[in-house]
Amino acid sequence: MNAIKYQIEYRKIKNLYIQVKNGEVIVKSPRYVTKRYIEAVIKEKEKWILKKLEENREEERNYTKEDVKKLESKLNIICPNLIKKTGLKPNKIRIRNIKYAWGSCSNNKNITINLKLIDKSDEEIVYVVLHELCHLRYMNHSEKFWALVGKYMPNYKEIRKKLKNNG
Repeated sequence: MNAIKYQIEYRKIKNLYIQVKNGEVIVKSPRYVTKRYIEAVIKEKEKWILKKLEENREEERNYTKEDVKKLESKLNIICPNLIKKTGLKPNKIRIRNIKYAWGSCSNNKNITINLKLIDKSDEEIVYVVLHELCHLRYMNHSEKFWALVGKYMPNYKEIRKKLKNNG
């Protein structure tokens, strides 16, 4: 018997899928697959499943007003410095608890910074702010965009990698 609790959803599909969502493990399986086979796959993928469950738990962290104030005070130092350095000025910078990215830049030149950055290093926060500021000039990830990021932060690739790996 597996230590991992999971739900099975039998469907009219060809392959077996494991999904970890909202702290639950859901197995989507073709109707003909046996429970024994599903348990074997769960056992085989146990490491991956446990990692995903841990990531889910981290996402559910409740951020406090103090967390927001702490990130705001960091951004109050980082943003003016980068704006002055790059000459790129957004209309608005706000902090939100977003799920899909570390930051975003709208067509209206508004930047949103993910509250989860509070748990990251200052260097990682600087990278995300710089990344979003560079989107004010290039609303894409073209070579010109990355060249602009690299102009102000030559080691951006290693910081980006660190963010991705610990994200």
